[in-house]
Amino acid sequence: MLELYQFELSQYSEKVRLILDYKGLEYKKIEVTPGVGQVEVFRLSGQSKVPVLKDGDTVVADSTEIAFYLDRKYPEKPIIPTDPLQRGLCLLMEEWADESIGIKGRKAFLGALNQNQNFRTSILPQETPDLLKNLVGAVPSELLYILGTPLGSGRDAVKEAQRDIKRDLEALCLILTERAHLVGGQITLADLAVAGLSIILKFPAGSYLNLPKELQGKGIPGLADNSAYEPFFNWRDRLYSEYRKPLASTSTSNSSPTSIEIE
Repeated sequence: MLELYQFELSQYSEKVRLILDYKGLEYKKIEVTPGVGQVEVFRLSGQSKVPVLKDGDTVVADSTEIAFYLDRKYPEKPIIPTDPLQRGLCLLMEEWADESIGIKGRKAFLGALNQNQNFRTSILPQETPDLLKNLVGAVPSELLYILGTPLGSGRDAVKEAQRDIKRDLEALCLILTERAHLVGGQITLADLAVAGLSIILKFPAGSYLNLPKELQGKGIPGLADNSAYEPFFNWRDRLYSEYRKPLASTSTSNSSPTSIEIE
C-alpha cells in the first residue's frame, strides 16, 4: 500500500491526499509530529519536508513531484492534460497556487491564530492537555506577531497576505462563474491543487480532516465567512463531496517519524 508521510494540517499534504482520493488509490497516512525529530523522513527522502510518498521502493518528496509521479504510475484518471495549451495553463495555475494560496494562505492563517485565542486553541489535537491549551491561548497576540516577524509572519506580512488572498479568491470566483473546472472541461491538477491548498482558508464541511467537528466549515474570519467568496468555497466543497474520502476510509499510523519541517 502507498504510504504518505504527512502533517494533517499541511496544505501540501492535503493536496496529495486529494489527488490520491481522486485517483481512487488506497494509502496509509503516517502522521508526523512537528518539533521532535526528522530522522526517519530524512533517511527516506534525503530532505526533511512533508509530504513524502513511499510506493514500494520508490520514495518521492514534494507535492508537485508526487503529482507527476502518480500521473505516470497510475494513469487511469489523468490529472495533467496532454493538450499543449491546457497542459501549460494547468501547470501555471498549479505553480501559482503553491506560491500564492499555499504560502500567503499560511501567513493569513497564522494571523488568524494570533488574533483569535479560541481559534488558536481549537486547532490543537484533541488529546492536548488542558494546561497546555490554556498556555497556548494565553500568549498575547502582539508577542506572537513579534516572534513571527523574523520568519516573515509579522503583522505587516500577515496584513499583506490577507489582502492578496482576497484578490486571489475574487479571481477564482470570477473564473468559476461560467465553468465547472479551472482548466478545460474536466478535473485537472489545477483544480486539485487549488482546492487542497485552500483548506486552511476554510476547512471543508465534512469529516475529511482530523479536526474537532465544530471546526468543519469554519476558517479565517473575513475570508471563510465572506459571502463574496461563497462561489469558490461552494465549488471546492462540491469537489470534496464527489472525490475526497472521509477519514474512516483511510488508515492512519502515528508510529513512524515524530517530527518534520513543514513544507
